[in-house]
Amino acid sequence: MELTILNKSGEDTGRKIELNDSVFAIEPNEHAIYLDVKQYLANQRQGTHKSKERAEISGSTKKIKKQKGTGTARAGSIKSPVFRGGGRVFGPRPRNYSFKLNKKLKQLARRSALSLKAQNDGLLIIEDFNFEAVKTKSFVELQKNLKVSDKKVLLVLAEDNKNIYLSSRNLKNVEVVRVSDLATYDIMKASALLFVESSVKGLDEMFKLN
Repeated sequence: MELTILNKSGEDTGRKIELNDSVFAIEPNEHAIYLDVKQYLANQRQGTHKSKERAEISGSTKKIKKQKGTGTARAGSIKSPVFRGGGRVFGPRPRNYSFKLNKKLKQLARRSALSLKAQNDGLLIIEDFNFEAVKTKSFVELQKNLKVSDKKVLLVLAEDNKNIYLSSRNLKNVEVVRVSDLATYDIMKASALLFVESSVKGLDEMFKLN
């Protein structure tokens, strides 16, 4: 699979890059994508929810009325879940929502997500670039040149670039990540996936294809 390399002005550089078919041209495994995204979202949860059950409520332990002769249901504790201000039955407790996935399955999920984007023409390759200064305006101009202003953009860099990252930070639908931090969730969330030329080689290292 070959893609044209563009410059940051959106113009064809006349060069092409060959993408690895084992990353960008496999049959997507939707269930693997589902599991990886589910794990990613589960890991974002703090799990600090808690409500008090009847044993934890502060209140009198005295029997609130006599057992018989009131004409209403018997009641022993003001902390009963039946009464307003009583404990909650089977309320939420703090817990850890994370779960384990095998490394190979997570790699399959990432490759499946990348293949889906390649199939749907959601992939662009840009030659390596940098901004001279931190300016949001520079990144907005890059989006216009590449015709992705109205899309959710994920820019994948080979390594940290402070100027590019800070220039994009104030834009709502833009995310900049290193290739080593690329997650299935980020790929699926983006409608335009931009790789700089050097980051494509980083994929081979990530998937150990060399």
